[in-house]
Amino acid sequence: MDGTILVADDDRTIRTVLTQALTRAGCRVHATSSLTTLMRWVGEGKGDVVISDVVMPDGNGLEMLPRIAELRPGLPVIVISAQNTIMTAIQAAEAEAYDYLPKPFDLPDLMKRTSKALEARQAAQAGRPARDGAPERPEDLPLVGRTPVMQALYRLVARVMNTDLPVLITGESGTGKSLIARAIHDFSDRRTLPFVTVNAAELTDIEGPARVLARVKGGTLLIDGIADIGDDIQARIVRMTDNPGEHSPRFMSTSQGDLSVEMQQGKVRQDLFFRLSGATIAVPPLRERVDDIPLLAAHFLTRAERDGGSRHWLSKEAAELFRSYSWPGNVRQLENAIRRLELTSRADEITRTEAEAALGGQPQADVLPGHSDTDKMAGSVARHLRRYFDLHGSMLPPPGLYGRILREVETPLIEIALEATGGNQAKCADLLGINRNTLHKKIVDLDIQVTRRRKLM
Repeated sequence: MDGTILVADDDRTIRTVLTQALTRAGCRVHATSSLTTLMRWVGEGKGDVVISDVVMPDGNGLEMLPRIAELRPGLPVIVISAQNTIMTAIQAAEAEAYDYLPKPFDLPDLMKRTSKALEARQAAQAGRPARDGAPERPEDLPLVGRTPVMQALYRLVARVMNTDLPVLITGESGTGKSLIARAIHDFSDRRTLPFVTVNAAELTDIEGPARVLARVKGGTLLIDGIADIGDDIQARIVRMTDNPGEHSPRFMSTSQGDLSVEMQQGKVRQDLFFRLSGATIAVPPLRERVDDIPLLAAHFLTRAERDGGSRHWLSKEAAELFRSYSWPGNVRQLENAIRRLELTSRADEITRTEAEAALGGQPQADVLPGHSDTDKMAGSVARHLRRYFDLHGSMLPPPGLYGRILREVETPLIEIALEATGGNQAKCADLLGINRNTLHKKIVDLDIQVTRRRKLM
């Protein structure tokens, strides 16, 4: 490696270890226990890569990331933290950290990541595309989302992270159930042990459970699609959970449906259900968190660019189409649509016509026959609220729920009404049946952007 590394950590031992390892690797190192000193070095133009702790005596390392990006665009920052919860990882990703490692970290792993960060920095300075950025499993779906339902999910995941409770993760196909399981493992006390996913085929013969337990070695065992496993193999899993051997793993499982309903219907053994459902995490479908769709689309487009593709973004009209689509395949379907658009779009900005073509022939989510539009909306709201409460387990949501829910409904209602009336606030107020001054106040309070245009009727 060849470059200058800025290290900020209030732990003297970590500073010493990193300084010695990076120096032996050929780097120049500046180490400090102060964020103030780190920011001064960044402002002076020093450093090719930053390695920073989160909790420091004079501030929070994550809060410095936007300022670093402003002072030195493209300077890679690797965040290390003993606050190893999924929320810290999510915050690091949202602050656009180059990489994140929980403490205690593996030194060779950190050195590899630092080397890749240096290569990416040098490639960017030379005008070459950085094809080999931060490590990422391409088959995984991103934990991206700022909607209340996703924030509640993050908090629930953080609470079960370092317990030994078995975890049941439910959700539709493509929502990222396996990713949730992997995140729980990667940020738990078992993160240095194996993470093993199995299905019915690997448990079919009598020696299957023994082989699986030998592979997992006390780490995390994820049983995929538990509701689709036959009764005889379910009995085998029950015995495996009762007698896991010397090194008991943490058991997790996934299901597309409600496992309690499957149990009542006789499809899932009662003893298996109670062994696997210590904590239940329901992953919401994409249509129940539409405000996350632009974030996810931007994430996939950025990843495509980082992997050597061209820079693209969704036009406003294309983004509106994506928000209104039902996404029966959830995040996986959105990812595939973005991949097609990244390859086929003629210009940097993806048009609505191109987005329509990418979704052409794609199925919409099923609608129950005989339901009016009001019934569908009421049912959707009810399902959203029930899922929101379920994500909090035995705890109540934070106070102020009424206002938060009304704000979620009110904002898109006003935005769509303004669009329908061409941005004419008088017509919009009349359409909504509210006073024009009331509408204006809501536009200001909700930070809604109003664009006046001629509406063709």
